[in-house]
Amino acid sequence: MTASYSGYIIARMPFVIVLAPEAVQELKSLKANVRADVRAALESHLRHEPKKLSRSRVKRLRGLRKPQYRLRVGEVRVFYDVTETTVEILAIVTKSEAGSWLALFGNPE
Repeated sequence: MTASYSGYIIARMPFVIVLAPEAVQELKSLKANVRADVRAALESHLRHEPKKLSRSRVKRLRGLRKPQYRLRVGEVRVFYDVTETTVEILAIVTKSEAGSWLALFGNPE
């Protein structure tokens, strides 16, 4: 043990998840079972560690200032940005629409 070890596990505050108005509409347009899967994935992957990358789920997007990340939920792609305390959901689109959405709304570095 080091001298700075306190013995306490410091709990990090959960991130606030905010959906852009367009993302709210896109979420509403999904089938109920897909919508439930997306909501569950937002909670499980983005509430506490939105920057934690994984092989299949969370990907840091290169060459883009906005959006910073992509979350894969089945055939749905969730594009989002992360600040100190907030996860901002920019879009919730199907896999087939993801490329065209990024071409239209992606902000290159």
